Amino acid sequence: MSVNIDSRVVEPGSDEFVDSAWELKETISQAEGVLKQRRNFFVDAYRRSTVHCYVRNGTNLVGFAAVRRDGYILFLAVSPDCRGEGIGKRLVAQVAEDHRSITCHARTTNENALQFYEHLGFEIKRRIDNYYEDGGDAYYLKLGSSAGLSDRISELIRR
Repeated sequence: MSVNIDSRVVEPGSDEFVDSAWELKETISQAEGVLKQRRNFFVDAYRRSTVHCYVRNGTNLVGFAAVRRDGYILFLAVSPDCRGEGIGKRLVAQVAEDHRSITCHARTTNENALQFYEHLGFEIKRRIDNYYEDGGDAYYLKLGSSAGLSDRISELIRR
């Protein structure tokens, strides 16, 4: 990962980086047909979450994970030009430091996300038809409840 990328944590209730996160999510949504939320829903969920961010040059958001108190990842996004640098893995690792298990949903058609989560050790627990507002189906995924979760993520980061 580039040396000029720093991690930040945005606490619940803050709007820090919310506009940048929305723009990044929309860029990905338009290019890949995923992360399709309405702005009001997104902003409300962002404000209620702890948001782990990676920022280039102090202001340019290149990745974020918005997480509920129970370890559920509401949004995970990495700028397409920064993919392959380990930012997504590091975001999940930060979430793992605070939670015994991590869960999320991913579109059944989002092969990139499904491969990413599978590589990290997430397991598909169930399929949910018509989960998304646009009628799209989702998988509910879970990563460990064992004490070794942080160790497994730390191992992935070292690779």
